[in-house]
Amino acid sequence: MFLQVFLTFSVMVIMGRRRFAAARKGDIPLASFKTMQLGQAPENVQLASRNFENQFEIPVLFFVACLLGLHLQVTGWFFAVNGALFVVSRVAHSWVHLTNNHVLTRFRLFMLGCLFVLLQWLTLVATFI
Repeated sequence: MFLQVFLTFSVMVIMGRRRFAAARKGDIPLASFKTMQLGQAPENVQLASRNFENQFEIPVLFFVACLLGLHLQVTGWFFAVNGALFVVSRVAHSWVHLTNNHVLTRFRLFMLGCLFVLLQWLTLVATFI
């Protein structure tokens, strides 16, 4: 969970640096920041913004699964390995998204991460069946 939080903050820093650089170059009018309508921003800025948003979508299911697993004491090796693999997949997904943005590779990494979180949730459900 700590690595996923670190990833989120890392992407936030990248996003901020890209936004400031684009604003300094005049690629984004400062007035755009009032409403955060950055649709005209350069692609690398939009990608960083979208990746930051991604850190609050599927990872929320990961955090809830981890916290519920800890609370219910369902934290065996299978659960933990799937959690670790989820975070590795998210790091790889962010790397691809923020660098070459190869869509098929990014999609495969996204789906792989979803599978790992699904397996965590199935492990939780299995404890009640």
